[in-house]
Amino acid sequence: MGVLRVRNLRLVIAYDGTDFAGWQRQPGRLTVQASIEEAIKKILRVEVSLTGSGRTDAGVHSLNQVANFKTAASIPCSNLLKALNDHLPATIRVKEVAEAPLSFHARHDASAKTYVYRILRTAIASPFASRYAFHYPYPLDPERMAEAARLFEGCHDFTSFASVEPASAEDKASWDESGRPTDRREVKVTPGDSKASLEKGRQRSMSRVIYSSRIRWHARNSILAYKVRGNGFFYHMVRAMAGTLIEVGSGKRAPSEIAAILAARDRSCAGISAPARGLALVRVDY
Repeated sequence: MGVLRVRNLRLVIAYDGTDFAGWQRQPGRLTVQASIEEAIKKILRVEVSLTGSGRTDAGVHSLNQVANFKTAASIPCSNLLKALNDHLPATIRVKEVAEAPLSFHARHDASAKTYVYRILRTAIASPFASRYAFHYPYPLDPERMAEAARLFEGCHDFTSFASVEPASAEDKASWDESGRPTDRREVKVTPGDSKASLEKGRQRSMSRVIYSSRIRWHARNSILAYKVRGNGFFYHMVRAMAGTLIEVGSGKRAPSEIAAILAARDRSCAGISAPARGLALVRVDY
């Protein structure tokens, strides 16, 4: 009897995050990771543990999430690709399945990630766009936002943009149904609490390198897009950055305030997190 060969399979995945409680498996909740693991189990008749490049939040989308799992199954990659998409809901699609070196780890080996936050600038939100962009029909100054966005580039301590509250608490306090920010005092974060929460049990640096942070106007579909590429991101970090840029664009903050917010290392000093539906993971580099 031959020895079974263990394979490390690398997946590239796109998903509409609207109906999911995020990427990471959670008991009793619909998640992207659990949905794919269940599909793999039905096909290979064995449980696997899928490792993603990172955890996207509830409602956040992905064009090219990368994940891997190890298996002794001999199924060809092309057959597994077809079978997975036959078993998955239409809101999740596996774009690629390929063998990777046994040492490959989707999260640990990632060298950079790129996210795009999309702001819809039309007076009325199209139902075909509102799932994938934050509708903001109020005045914004793209030039002020672009000036502020560039100040994120480089190596900085991003404590001020790392969430310290559960997603549900912060989301409810962020934006009302008309798209206007609610009173920031509703966010239950105080200067003392935010630093203490982040310091408690922290084993890693809060510094990250942002390689590119740019604002671009797409006139054809009335989308103001914030594109940011970095070596890593904290929980809600990009959404907090986008929310702060919206406050700059609306005139509530000056672009120059970004440096002071970073230096403060205090979550309550930055803007409120922009809604999840506008955010998408678009690329993972290795």
